[in-house]
Amino acid sequence: MTLPPGFTVGHWTDPVGLTGCTVILCEAGATAGVHVGGGAPATIQTDVIGPASATAILHAVVLTGGSAFGLAAYDGVTRFLEEKGIGVAVRDWRVPHVAGAVIFDLAVGDAKARPNADSGYAACRMATTDPAEGLVGAGTGASVAKLGTGRAPGGLGIASLRAGEATVSAIVVVNALGDVWDGERNEWVARSGPPVNPVPSGGNTTLGCIVTDAKLDREATRRVAMVGHDGLARALRPAHTDHDGDALFALAHGDRPASTLEIQTAAANAVEKAIVRAVRSSSGTMKA
Repeated sequence: MTLPPGFTVGHWTDPVGLTGCTVILCEAGATAGVHVGGGAPATIQTDVIGPASATAILHAVVLTGGSAFGLAAYDGVTRFLEEKGIGVAVRDWRVPHVAGAVIFDLAVGDAKARPNADSGYAACRMATTDPAEGLVGAGTGASVAKLGTGRAPGGLGIASLRAGEATVSAIVVVNALGDVWDGERNEWVARSGPPVNPVPSGGNTTLGCIVTDAKLDREATRRVAMVGHDGLARALRPAHTDHDGDALFALAHGDRPASTLEIQTAAANAVEKAIVRAVRSSSGTMKA
């Protein structure tokens, strides 16, 4: 899946412990925004790109498993960028700007297997313009359709669309409470078993990062992240519950012309497609 120029994606995967982390890199720095739609988020450094921040630049976004413990992967990402001299100039130093979020996957594999700083560093070293999809990186221990007695594989999906002369790509880790609907094929991709009461809590959250080579200011980029949740709500039934920490980042780096409406529309569509691709890749039912 082709990413816009200037962006790479790397995975670190623990196939035994069933966890991992994924890093989206823009070493030149990207205008950034974020929108959190779920009721149970776990994030790091989102304030650095919030409306009250003096800057809205990120050099990387880290998406990781391991619940709050997995936030340790953040340290490896900043170490990697610092070693390369990447970051915002602050007196005699370069300080990388990195933000991220986690999913709860402790109940899927080994609860003691969690991404750490070395995992984040390794994911950066593996970054490529053609990353893998499915049960890799932060999607390794992800699952969906948990409203009933069972669960289905979730995973990580990537989708790219054109918007004017720009490219818009969505990298999404699907770890939702809800079922997954493919709107293009008009069919369910994953469905829960018989419902249980009370609804299971914990173990959810769908995370993603939308990247584009369009020229956007910080407010337009923030709104891309916000509108991207429309695609999340189309594919996940239900989404944004009290038990989900759904969060989407957006990064813009480039000068390709496109209207904000074109970018927002493509962002929502790419998120929807990426969610379906994640689950199909993870379950072995990917279709052309």
